Amino acid sequence: MNAFAWEAFAWMAWTWTTAAFFAAIAGLLGVMTLLAIVRPEVERVGVLGIPTTRGDRLFLSLVLAAVIHLAWIGFFGAQPIATLPLGEGIEVSSLWLASAISLVAAVVVFRTV
Repeated sequence: MNAFAWEAFAWMAWTWTTAAFFAAIAGLLGVMTLLAIVRPEVERVGVLGIPTTRGDRLFLSLVLAAVIHLAWIGFFGAQPIATLPLGEGIEVSSLWLASAISLVAAVVVFRTV
């Protein structure tokens, strides 16, 4: 890409973590599209009492993950909980625990909603 194209993204702090997040979301959307083509969706009624599709459950999972992460930051902060002995030392944020909780919540949403 030329320099002009990169200037359009200069406002955002692009780190490997940010890029991985957006790549994961793009990957999820791609997988959901392929699943919709290969195995057409059938709405089902879960614990919410409303019919939902895979896409609805993915959206609920993403919103729930955002709420869990914001609540985690509000209550516990994002301090490092460990340092990996690689190079100068890579700090592991406590947000990884929020990510694990979000992953479990997404599994619950997909199984029950």
